[in-house]
Amino acid sequence: MTSLGPAWPERAAWGTAPSLRAWQSAALQDYLARNPRDFLAVATPGAGKTTFALTVAAELLGRRVVDRLVIVAPTEHLKAQWAEAAARAGIPIDPTYSAGSGKIASDFVGVAVTYAGVGVNPLAMRIRTERFKTLVILDEIHHAGDSKSWGEGVREAFEPAARRLALTGTPFRSDINPIPFVTYAPGEGGFPTSVADYAYGYADALADHVVRPVLFLAYSGQMSWRTRAGDEVAASLGEPLTKDMTSQALRTALDPQGSWMPSVLAAADKRLSEVRRHVPDAGGLVIASDQESARAYAKLLKQISGESVTVVLSDEKASSKKISQFSAGDSRWMVAVRMVSEGVDVPRLTVGVWATTTSTPLFFAQAVGRFVRARKRGEIASVFLPSVPNLLSFAAELEAQRDHVLKRKVHDEGDIFAAEDDLLAQANQGDAASDELEALPFEALGSEARFDHALYDGAQFGHEGEVHVGSEEEMDFLGIPGLLEPDQVRSLLQQRQSDRADRRRTRTGDGSDGGGPRPGDSLADVTTHEHLAVLRRELNGLVASWNHRTGQAHGITHAALRKECGGPAAAVANAEQLRKRIDRIREWSVRKTS
Repeated sequence: MTSLGPAWPERAAWGTAPSLRAWQSAALQDYLARNPRDFLAVATPGAGKTTFALTVAAELLGRRVVDRLVIVAPTEHLKAQWAEAAARAGIPIDPTYSAGSGKIASDFVGVAVTYAGVGVNPLAMRIRTERFKTLVILDEIHHAGDSKSWGEGVREAFEPAARRLALTGTPFRSDINPIPFVTYAPGEGGFPTSVADYAYGYADALADHVVRPVLFLAYSGQMSWRTRAGDEVAASLGEPLTKDMTSQALRTALDPQGSWMPSVLAAADKRLSEVRRHVPDAGGLVIASDQESARAYAKLLKQISGESVTVVLSDEKASSKKISQFSAGDSRWMVAVRMVSEGVDVPRLTVGVWATTTSTPLFFAQAVGRFVRARKRGEIASVFLPSVPNLLSFAAELEAQRDHVLKRKVHDEGDIFAAEDDLLAQANQGDAASDELEALPFEALGSEARFDHALYDGAQFGHEGEVHVGSEEEMDFLGIPGLLEPDQVRSLLQQRQSDRADRRRTRTGDGSDGGGPRPGDSLADVTTHEHLAVLRRELNGLVASWNHRTGQAHGITHAALRKECGGPAAAVANAEQLRKRIDRIREWSVRKTS
């Protein structure tokens, strides 16, 4: 066995044993009892995978099961973050090492590298791994399946390792690239599916108060834009649209020159002020699509909040330092070009604004994971979303556990299995286009925002017609206290929704539960056409929400409502018929929630 050098034999223990959470202790005991060469731990973002992994490392080093440690992380920033965490655990790690660098100082017991670095020179890492009894920690192991070269590089470099500990906290995806050192077993439809040795999901972590509950605040509104063909188009974000029109409406909403983003940023700042009444150092994060937009959002936020804003751009050398300074401080806002995703630890983030066109389950889980890390009981995470169907679906399914399935994911628009990781790689590199649509000629003409609904624990609250930004009805949801238990949040949302319905019934004077005039309008101000349009928007929104929760096609839901309530198609139904359908689908939602 290769000598460890004079510094290590005298060391009696590795670091100070941290106070472990229940799941970390159970996973550690499971690991030590099984004594495996390979172990895959799946734990929701914010649960504490790093602490678990470093505790395993300290145990194996202390018992002389291994002599050296290699940590593989997705990004350069996370290399430094792992080294800092390891130092706190008494395990000195060199984060500046790169494959082929040769020896490291005798002060270090291991190195931190990136998946890309391993892929460039796997042979050098293999030689290092063979020289010592090595524990390899593979952080966010799904990245080893991002490309054939990365996967083959990881397999070649670490095949000789004495122990391999794989970690992930985000949903795996379906594709044809097996992830090295992960066990697969026959799954649904006979497709090989990854098998975790220990899993700790968001629902478990929420029940244990390890993570915060998330309140999603969805905003819709009217958009107008000019297409590459020169056509001017107007559509409402939040209504059923084609895929291309949804993308164009979203891009219009995110244009900093329009009215939608300033309105949503102002609402998010109000929410942050409310949270800071109870959590004084609470911070907010805007996830932007590109550098130009990020700077524009920062300028808007400075005008809104009166405070300077931290802007994090991936091609700046000071990015990691900026994130660390923001994390340690108490300033209000940070804007990042989507690079603040998996693993980046800023525990005081409690309010987020989704202002990026990237919208895959993988990226969504990583981004929302930045806001759920609990520090004390009662903290709530608030994330502002555009009312885009796939984002609302991801929000409603936050607790879903996904494994890696070895198959092509195909739908009627073609093979899309590689899209998630391509988008994620672009997102973490900077302002490369997130999809082909962003490269097309496009001109946003105008936008306006309105509060759509709140989404909490898979249930919708407040979807009862148009709510203008800055209104009292919007503040019913923005003003929720920053410290509440999960059941208190649910009760308060239900009460405020009931109060809103009472106010609407009083205002309309006809006993209807929503779908009436907009706030501030009298009956005389609203034409029949406008009234029916509001009701149809409300019904369509509820049908879309039902689709998110059940997977039932919109047309089937509309047909079922017509069958139960009577009347013609929604496009020609009268107000009373539309209200009956709205009431009925709400009843379905209540029954499903209960």
